[in-house]
Amino acid sequence: MGAVRTKRMPRAMREQQMLDAAVRIFGRRGYMAASMDEIAELAGVSKPLVYLYLNSKEDLFTACIRREAAALADAVRTAVRPGLPADRQLWDGLRAFFAHTAEHPDGWSVLHIQARTHGETFAAEVNAMRAEIVAFVTELIAVAAREAHRDPDLPEHEVAGLAEALVGAAESLAAWANTARTVTARQAAATLMNFAWAGLGNLMDARPWTPPQPGG
Repeated sequence: MGAVRTKRMPRAMREQQMLDAAVRIFGRRGYMAASMDEIAELAGVSKPLVYLYLNSKEDLFTACIRREAAALADAVRTAVRPGLPADRQLWDGLRAFFAHTAEHPDGWSVLHIQARTHGETFAAEVNAMRAEIVAFVTELIAVAAREAHRDPDLPEHEVAGLAEALVGAAESLAAWANTARTVTARQAAATLMNFAWAGLGNLMDARPWTPPQPGG
């Protein structure tokens, strides 16, 4: 029997199909163990076609990192509604972060583990996304602190370290939650929010933080 011909589809759609397969293989097997043969087979295309579209294993992995990083950052940005109190914006952003990493465990593995352990070029791609999220959290904490102290000139650098710590804690908690498989995105977000708000007591006058009711 001859080879089964794959259904023709637009290049962009075919490329996303290849990236879907690559993220799954890279996320589950690791960058070094993953093979282009496996990726092509899972995508339902020939290996030469993968090379034609994405050039090399390195370029394919970079494309996976960029796509997954953009999707995660977009999920967080989309969830945050301007005009709400800073703590509520942070809550919405964290809940979106944990929901996205739980729904895309292979993508999170690519970002959190694989990209960071296989070379500076790959790590730099993730660091760019992380810096965007840290800047976002820094601004939210700074706004909340200014509101609490009614001081519009409170410098952001005073809370930048707290934002770094909060993002680092979110990354670690997401990795643990994905392993435990028993922690919901809401539970993870509530745990981190309460921990963070207690830790920000000096800036926030130790105001307790209570998560909104389910659905909020």
